[in-house]
Amino acid sequence: MSCDFGIWYPHERLTDAQAGAVYAALCEGDVSRVRPHPAVDAFYEELTARHPEIDDVPEDRIDDHELCPWSCAMDRSSAHVVIASVWSRAESTHRTLLELARRHGVALFDPQSGCITYPDGTTGAEKPWWKLW
Repeated sequence: MSCDFGIWYPHERLTDAQAGAVYAALCEGDVSRVRPHPAVDAFYEELTARHPEIDDVPEDRIDDHELCPWSCAMDRSSAHVVIASVWSRAESTHRTLLELARRHGVALFDPQSGCITYPDGTTGAEKPWWKLW
């Protein structure tokens, strides 16, 4: 079991539901809903400097989830990164991803909760129709 995440540059604000549709498309290989941005590459570079891709980990350290919490190789382009973390490292991985996402100005989608978090800490939660603020 893995804990998955999606990263992309927020060219526009999306609701959680809209972000879920973008994430689902990315998982199907459809990158038409995201656009390249240097922030995505910078995010990926810093992330993999801390925690290398699973294919770059020596065989004798493959089970060292402190070094590499990934359950499989990341799916990435200059427009997105889809990440699968081992479940035992889900909480710490989520914290790390939030920190790096804010630093690099990218959005983080958590499909487990169905929530997108923007670099300023806001989410894509829709306000109830009756709220005016």
